[in-house]
Amino acid sequence: MRRAGILLHPTSLPGSGPCGDLGESAYRFLDWLASAGCTLWQVLPLNPTGGGFSPYGSPGSFAGAPHLISLDRLVVDGLLRVDELGQRPHSPDRVDTDALDRWHRPLLHTACDRLVAQDPDSVIAFGESRAWALQWALFEAVREHYGVNGWWQFPQELIDLEPAALDAFTDQHHSLIQRHLAAQLLFFRQWSAVREAAATRGIKIVGDLPIFVAGDGVDTWMNRDLFRWAEGAWRPNPIAGAPPDDFTELGQCWGNPLYNWPAHERTGFSWWADRFAAMFDQVDILRVDHFRGFCAAWEVPADTRDARSGVWGDTPGDALFEAVRKRCGGVPIIAEDLGIITPDVDALREKLGAPGMKVLQFAFGGDSTHAYLPHNFDGDCWVAYTGTHDTDTVRGWYHSAPDAVKHRYRVYVGRDGNDTAWDFIRMAWGSTARWAVAQMQDVLSLDGHARMNTPGVAEGNWCWRVRDLPMHDAQRLAELNWVYGRRGL
Repeated sequence: MRRAGILLHPTSLPGSGPCGDLGESAYRFLDWLASAGCTLWQVLPLNPTGGGFSPYGSPGSFAGAPHLISLDRLVVDGLLRVDELGQRPHSPDRVDTDALDRWHRPLLHTACDRLVAQDPDSVIAFGESRAWALQWALFEAVREHYGVNGWWQFPQELIDLEPAALDAFTDQHHSLIQRHLAAQLLFFRQWSAVREAAATRGIKIVGDLPIFVAGDGVDTWMNRDLFRWAEGAWRPNPIAGAPPDDFTELGQCWGNPLYNWPAHERTGFSWWADRFAAMFDQVDILRVDHFRGFCAAWEVPADTRDARSGVWGDTPGDALFEAVRKRCGGVPIIAEDLGIITPDVDALREKLGAPGMKVLQFAFGGDSTHAYLPHNFDGDCWVAYTGTHDTDTVRGWYHSAPDAVKHRYRVYVGRDGNDTAWDFIRMAWGSTARWAVAQMQDVLSLDGHARMNTPGVAEGNWCWRVRDLPMHDAQRLAELNWVYGRRGL
């Protein structure tokens, strides 16, 4: 079925608070999508963010992001009073992370404490049905109590997971642990309601699963043997990254720990099966970030932190996905197959029946045989993107592209470059790709100031917000969806 959709993370939703959330603006966006004839909403990882507010460096790969919880919905639920919200911080163009800390978090904690007091059984049942939730709540409670960022800074007995120390902390800080458990319950209640609303409108949610996890997060704290560490120290070595490619000339050094694959194999890849199963409970389709890492991962020596000095290390992708298939009954994924792709990556993707990605911004750097040009798409098995969270906006791309690339694009589309973003949208929508997805920034024809992320740059990313949801753009999309048969009906 031919479909079309929009890439927009919930933090970027419009609203009066410091950050987009799962409240009224999420439902208005679903209505906007429906009016546009779009049946896909693609989001970034919904986990708690890591350094630089990145959702791809989360300290908890199973947990939901508390900053996405709508305080207005908690007022409706009777867990907060309107007067307690006080003067709401207003940040229409960018997420205000400071306001999240000083305004949103304390109010959320108040609501969580009230939920624990009013309905303790629901909080207990939520934790008992999800082993990861209890681990996350304990991890967050230790972080909060000691005022540290991750388990590398915990007291030694907690670093070492000594049972007596864990039991003592749990007993002494029971209410703090329950508060963080309640926050997860509230997140998943609100997200489930949004997903149900999407389904009633015929909209599928496309989620995102990062291949790697944070080195000092709860996943590594509780599953030490599943990761590779420096000899005699709980520091990753080698570390994950990417070789030089279309995104960065020097490659990327992400710093995440790599997996101890023999240990995963001994468990039948149960951690991975649990992780995919948890994600499929939240979304309809899952984009797997850095899919090629399931065939081989770029291993960078921790002492150099120079991605150019890395080497490829083998990974057991086929066996891993077989375990996921047995657990989940299927693997409805989109493979993020950008960068250096080798035949084994294509073979694994095709075996899974997973569509790959074609990003149109990469299509004009060669000749007419370039695989990302729409006339070279392979049947209907690809997903066409105007751009991704890691690329510039189309207008930003055009502004910085070499003259030869600009010329090739203008000749290809037969246009003058004055409506670049919508030229790309029309290309994607008119292609043979099964699905076509545009960044919301491109629908709004925004320049590079609205870029979501610049790979290799640690600060200033992930905070863009949309001011409005213009109906004239929805109508323009609706026309293209009708013309190119993408209404998903």
